[in-house]
Amino acid sequence: MTTVEFASSRAATATPMDARPLTCSIGAELHGVDLAAVSRDDDLFAELKSLLLKHKVLFFRDQGMSRAEHVALAERFGSLEDHPVVGSDPENPGLVRIYKDLDSPPEHYENAFHCDATWRENPPMGSVLRCVEGPAVGGDTIWVNMALAYERLPERVKEQIEGLRARHSIEATFGADMPIEQRLELKERFPDAEHPVVRTHPETGEKVLFVNVFTTHFTNFHTPGNVRCGIDYAPGAGDLLRYLISQASIPEYQVRWRWTPNSVAIWDNRSTQHYAVQDYWPAVRKMERAGIIGDRPF
Repeated sequence: MTTVEFASSRAATATPMDARPLTCSIGAELHGVDLAAVSRDDDLFAELKSLLLKHKVLFFRDQGMSRAEHVALAERFGSLEDHPVVGSDPENPGLVRIYKDLDSPPEHYENAFHCDATWRENPPMGSVLRCVEGPAVGGDTIWVNMALAYERLPERVKEQIEGLRARHSIEATFGADMPIEQRLELKERFPDAEHPVVRTHPETGEKVLFVNVFTTHFTNFHTPGNVRCGIDYAPGAGDLLRYLISQASIPEYQVRWRWTPNSVAIWDNRSTQHYAVQDYWPAVRKMERAGIIGDRPF
């Protein structure tokens, strides 16, 4: 059966997609779904998007889609972004190649819990990531439900962070290892963004804890209600920010995915964080990602 026939038969039978939750808090693996067909079918895409909002990250095996189909699927969600440091595949704008081999320079951006590109005024809505080649073991990725992380905060902490805002920086992360001139030029192109510490998901209405490794500091913490005198400011704000960032490390909020060639993950960047485990050296790991432009957090 061709992919076109597959799409037609799925639409005709209206059989719900087979989504099997992987944990109690986040993530589902979908079976019997051809993502190349989804990229061409409105009804299939609508069902997939509904499942994404429910489970926050969706996983698929054995997806033989082309790069063009990969891009077409991601564009169903919205326009694609170009990463200012990594860049895009010249033949498929918006598709970023994340290739790691023995000749790759060491870096420390993926192996930390993060929400993609929160240093943008409009961080990505989400991403579609496909494994091209991976190690026999290792190189997993972990995703975290940050709506649940907020929900389970102590009430006193929720009260303390209500209305707080924070800065997110590309200069302090991707730029940190650059020569100063290059780092300052990067910051000029992408000034530090300011976002609410707790954002509201624009489609589900969920409250989401929205700080991560790109977050440098709170911008409105130093008020009479929080600070008696100057000495209170740095430890008070710093300790609170570290506590909030640490919530992504709680296993009960996580799902861990083992990659195989042609496996795919689609995630909602507005309500999750993720961590690419770099435990596979000297094996090769080749991934391709399409990031979808999002809206301004509120």
